[in-house]
Amino acid sequence: MGRTLENKKEIVADLKETLSESTLALVIEYQGLTVAEISDLRRRLRPSGTVCKVAKNTLMGIAIQDQEKWQPLSELLKGSSAFLLVKDDFSSAIKAYQEFQKVTKKTELRGGVMEGRLLKEPDVKALGDLPSKEQLIAQIAGAINALATKIAVGINEVPGSLARALQAVAEAETGDSAKGESAESSAE
Repeated sequence: MGRTLENKKEIVADLKETLSESTLALVIEYQGLTVAEISDLRRRLRPSGTVCKVAKNTLMGIAIQDQEKWQPLSELLKGSSAFLLVKDDFSSAIKAYQEFQKVTKKTELRGGVMEGRLLKEPDVKALGDLPSKEQLIAQIAGAINALATKIAVGINEVPGSLARALQAVAEAETGDSAKGESAESSAE
């Protein structure tokens, strides 16, 4: 039994809403996947905030019709399409899909769209090679911590250096006066 017009409008509205929250959309050929495998893919993508939508290409075409930044997606709408709509952490989402693809060997990445630009498979792979959001935050925190440590060591070093300098001056003056006294006593 086919979908009703009302049902199709709901699907298009849902796609529009999900796209409005997304930064990256990937299109994969999913023909041959079982329901269990699609569920596994969705489970793998969930931690990265990615949604996997299986929809007819015509419905996705209608959803992107008025959205200029998603227009390049129309070039990828052919065959059996599943859409991976990534909200934030695209690096983790791509890595999760790549792991799934290695296991099943049933899907094929057609490409994607990010910021109004069509991405081919090598572009998507390059995005996947970037560090994840958590890794970047950890690297920045490590750099800030290292800088703070160097500043603290430098600040602590100033009083120590000053104390050593004063000690050296005091010893030099004591040594000079001691030499002067011994010189005076020799002269007498």
